[in-house]
Amino acid sequence: MEEIHRFVEAIRIASEPSQGHLHQQAFEYLSNLRQNANETWRLALTAFTDMTSEGRKYPESVRFYSLRLLDEFFDNRFEPLDEASFRTLQQSLISYVQTEYVYGSAESNAPYLRNKFSHTLTLFFLCTYVEQWPTFFTDLFSLIRLSESPSQPQFNRHVSLLLFHLITEISGEVADQTIKSARTFNPVRHTRDSRVRDAVRERDAPLINEAVLTIIVDGTERMAALRKTTTSSPELSEALEIVDWGIRTFGSYAGWIDINLTVTPVTIPLLFSLLPDPNLAIRLATSTALLRIVAKGLKEPEDKLQLIKVLALGQVIDALESKTRAEQVARGSNEDEGEESYREALGRLLNILGLELSKLTDIESEKPEVAAEAMRLLEQILPVMLRFMSDKYDDTCSTVFSLLQAVLASYKRARKVATDPLEESKRSFLVSLLQVIMQKMKWDDEEDPNDLDDDDYTAFETLRKDLRLLMDAVFTIDQDLVTNAVRTLSMQTLSAYRSGMSLNWNDAELAVYLVYIFGEIVKTGGKGRAAFCVAPLVPKEKRREVDYSEYPLTPHGEMLLALVQSGISAFPHRSVTMQFFETVARYGDFFKIRKECIMPTLEAIVDARGLHNPDNTVRSRTYYLFHRFIKEGRNDISEELAVNIVQGIRDLLIIQVDLPTLDSPDDDLLSEAIKNPGLFDSQLYLFETLGTLISLVSKSPDQQASMLLSIVTPLLDELSSNLPAAQGGKDAIPILRIHHSIMALGNVAKGFPDYPSPVPEGYSLPSLDVFRQVAQAILACLEAMNVFKDVRDATRHAFARIIATTGSSVTYLIPSLMANLLAQFEPSELVDFMNFIGLLIHKLQSELFNVLDELIGPLSAHITQLLIQPVTGTDDSVSHAETKRAYLTLLTNIMSSDLHDIFISDRNKATFEPLLISMSRLAEDISDSSSQKSAFAFLSRCVQVWCRPATAADGQAAQGVPGFERFVYERLVPTAFVVLSSPQFNIKDGQMMVVLLEIGNFLQMVCKTRGQEAQEFFLSAFLPSQGWPPDTAMEFAGKLRDLDNKAFRKYFADFVRSSRSQASS
Repeated sequence: MEEIHRFVEAIRIASEPSQGHLHQQAFEYLSNLRQNANETWRLALTAFTDMTSEGRKYPESVRFYSLRLLDEFFDNRFEPLDEASFRTLQQSLISYVQTEYVYGSAESNAPYLRNKFSHTLTLFFLCTYVEQWPTFFTDLFSLIRLSESPSQPQFNRHVSLLLFHLITEISGEVADQTIKSARTFNPVRHTRDSRVRDAVRERDAPLINEAVLTIIVDGTERMAALRKTTTSSPELSEALEIVDWGIRTFGSYAGWIDINLTVTPVTIPLLFSLLPDPNLAIRLATSTALLRIVAKGLKEPEDKLQLIKVLALGQVIDALESKTRAEQVARGSNEDEGEESYREALGRLLNILGLELSKLTDIESEKPEVAAEAMRLLEQILPVMLRFMSDKYDDTCSTVFSLLQAVLASYKRARKVATDPLEESKRSFLVSLLQVIMQKMKWDDEEDPNDLDDDDYTAFETLRKDLRLLMDAVFTIDQDLVTNAVRTLSMQTLSAYRSGMSLNWNDAELAVYLVYIFGEIVKTGGKGRAAFCVAPLVPKEKRREVDYSEYPLTPHGEMLLALVQSGISAFPHRSVTMQFFETVARYGDFFKIRKECIMPTLEAIVDARGLHNPDNTVRSRTYYLFHRFIKEGRNDISEELAVNIVQGIRDLLIIQVDLPTLDSPDDDLLSEAIKNPGLFDSQLYLFETLGTLISLVSKSPDQQASMLLSIVTPLLDELSSNLPAAQGGKDAIPILRIHHSIMALGNVAKGFPDYPSPVPEGYSLPSLDVFRQVAQAILACLEAMNVFKDVRDATRHAFARIIATTGSSVTYLIPSLMANLLAQFEPSELVDFMNFIGLLIHKLQSELFNVLDELIGPLSAHITQLLIQPVTGTDDSVSHAETKRAYLTLLTNIMSSDLHDIFISDRNKATFEPLLISMSRLAEDISDSSSQKSAFAFLSRCVQVWCRPATAADGQAAQGVPGFERFVYERLVPTAFVVLSSPQFNIKDGQMMVVLLEIGNFLQMVCKTRGQEAQEFFLSAFLPSQGWPPDTAMEFAGKLRDLDNKAFRKYFADFVRSSRSQASS
């Protein structure tokens, strides 16, 4: 008894965290008991079942934990119990049921114990039913029936409910695929559960079904009798609970026992009588039971069709849908969630019925009579489906989506093989469907999307997406139907607004939204300008010469023209205006064929409807949409218009600094403000758009320079005015202002076109002097504030864009820039820094030679040391991989830009061989195939550049590195074959196949570069040393020499694949 006292005390202490170290000890003790449940189950059984004269001996918390311990014991047991243990458990649990359920209150003080016990008993059943307790149900049934009494129920309520819970739990364990898929698959458990399911079917299914139905019928009779005298009483509540749980239980096994037991002259009238019952729980349970009966798989299609016809659910659901819809209308704005959940249940029932009929229609070639009858029944329920779909509640609407998708899929298949027009019945259905879809796409007029929480907003956007996919499906069946429906609704609404008619905001928004999504729906039309007007094909270089206004518009073009001309952007609701902006920004090509629409659209975007809107959220999104619109249509914007737009938005260029609210006192304000920049993040689009607009004033260089200077000067002033305060580092705001100003200056440069190479004749260069001034100012800030990572990041951002715009004009600043970027350097910046260098290489080419010559040695040494460090943790692994990829990309960029001489310069030649050794290590690392591929590509390029003979085949004097060929033969070639022969090298893996092909390129490059010498090396030295047969070596060396790259890659892949399969066999 001492152990059970310890057990009780441990549970008490474990529930009181204030117990300190004892609390932890108690947890460890209880955890140990659960881990050793094979030995400790007796303790748990005693604690759960022991009684005194006053009731249960131990507290509810102890008894609950005891059941958890027993669960642990039963849940992991797949072999029979020893006889003594089984008898102990069986007798104790039956005795408990008798005392607590037959003669007691069934844990009335702790309902959670009642639920927990039913689960524990279910697990015990699963362990013992097949071999040790075949009379489980018989024994339980013997406890249910009470003595005959006309005023009392015939069956013990507590035992009946226990039986219902048990059967429901058993069904869940052995047949519910949702429960099974939620846990890790265990083949032993799967086999055990299948045996239990089969045994129940063979032994007790009829008995179980009879017992459940008998109790339900008794309950329904008592329920009906009590309802005649009362609307609320304990006896009525008990009867309702019995019927509810009885139907739930019936539904739980209806899908996995013989259908001849569940579909009978007794069950069907019973279920149909309960489907419209006043009690919501009973109605929901009944609909679920019917759903499972309908969904049950039957071997013969004729049997399934007969089942559906016997049930005649279509007419029943039709009537109930009409009844519940009338009740919904009568309720008005008073939502009843319970009744709406019932309509959802009816929708799901109709959905399953329709899906089963749809499956039967697919067997037309095998069973034409069955398919024809199924189609007739399916067509009867389609109008009901549309009524559910048009329900004002989205959850109810979406219950029939699966059925609708199946119906549309069958229509699509039929249209692919049909030559006749669409049948009138189908056409009529699709017309009605489109009207429902478009109405369901409309916001509720009583809701404001701007006031909804994120979850509700996202839910409606998801619904719209699903509805649009349905519209896509209809479009593939009949394009004209969709085009006419969308065009008619949107054009009528836009025309009504233009004529001055009053519109609800949600009708206006829907019209604009339909124009917005029409381009996604119409996938068969032309691209670019051809999507909006019917014009002949024009070569790209001549399109600007064509007057597209002469050509008729497509339906989408007509809708967009009506959209702009309607003036609906002025509608006094934010959602309508924003949808207008989203639409015009998406379809920039339309404005290339109707240029008269550009001005009114820009006016709407720039004025108080958009960029100057007082609402930050509107401005934030409009900054981006404005950027997108200008970027797409910049070739159609005149210099005069560009100047006017710049003048009109100058007042928006004040840098916006937003300080976030910190979640924790330990958070760094500066770092959090950089991560969460607020409106400034969108404001950057505005600065980029300014750059684009100023770049359009290219015919007037002086005016362009003046405009650019007028934009950057306030930003440069911002830098100089905040620099003294920012250097102190105590106040985040000056540092943020400098960071934001540098970023903004970079984005102004980003708006300009990239510097061309070579510069074409007559090309108007940007205002290089202004950009030099900007670059110098940014560099001065960096020199003063290079201790701040965020300033270093912003500087890299800005210089990358300035160099892209100005080419080599600011190259003289690069050495100082590099020195300051590296003066204070964090490991997290390494990847961004190497990417920045790669961009400079791409833009500046040979002009970067001296900078790279100084940089590459220390950088390579640092990264090599970094890559040989042990990797600890996921973050470290990700960082390691990103660094490796960025480094290999940088080296490849250097080689491809003909800057490879930096590796063998006087400054770096001593580190050349260590660099190659480092690359060969990366080439050997099978765990990272992406880096392997890059390493072999780099090594191939090295062979091509430095491994040429003293006098190359083309007569040119080679710039080879003395002794490099020896390194290739002795280190690199063996590395390639070590990789190919590694057991971890899986040729079936697509990424490793890429590595294999790169190795083939490398070997061919060696052979091509060194010529006959390489042939002799492979044929006479290397391949024989690897144990290759002479014939195989001769064939391989010949292919290596004679085949072109494409042919050799194929041969090499087949050769390696064949060699590895022979080695494995």
